[in-house]
Amino acid sequence: MITLYHCPRTRSSRILWLLEEVGAPYAIEPVSIFRPMEGAGDPDPANPHPDKRVPAIAHNGALIAESVAIVLYLTDAFPRAGLGPVIGDPRRGDYLTWCVWYAAEMEPAMFAKFGDELDQPMKRRSYEQVVARLESTLARQPYVLGDHFTAADILVGSALQWARAVFPESPILDAYVDRLNARPALQRSVALDEARGLQMVG
Repeated sequence: MITLYHCPRTRSSRILWLLEEVGAPYAIEPVSIFRPMEGAGDPDPANPHPDKRVPAIAHNGALIAESVAIVLYLTDAFPRAGLGPVIGDPRRGDYLTWCVWYAAEMEPAMFAKFGDELDQPMKRRSYEQVVARLESTLARQPYVLGDHFTAADILVGSALQWARAVFPESPILDAYVDRLNARPALQRSVALDEARGLQMVG
């Protein structure tokens, strides 16, 4: 059994989506966190994440924290789900590259735009490179690795879903988000997330 330490409408929501795609049994352990953009919430002493944040999962005696680590762990642990190329697959390099690119390039560029920091030449250049890479890739193929959806799309796509407004108008990016939104696993996870959010607020 996989346990997801979860707070609704946070980065752990993408892991809820991933778990629905994986199809393995899992349980949700709700935790509270401090939400810096809202200046609200309290860290939960019951949360095993080293920094009292989300996401984190527990599985077979191991604790895995941070989105990219969880994506790589789960896609390796459950290869039959077909969500990540296994070791030895020639696509493995592209998969790892996209997963790390999301954390190292896409997310910092996204928050630079949020923080009105694009007047700094290096940050503007990084942001423009991120947009160009997304659009050029998704103009050629439906998903970041090609014709096949992978967990790298969960990382990249969830960021676009959450922060679409910080990226320029683009029919290419909109079509990609629409493809992801049509996935039944995502729709199930959104319903679960909304229900959890109502329970916690209520």
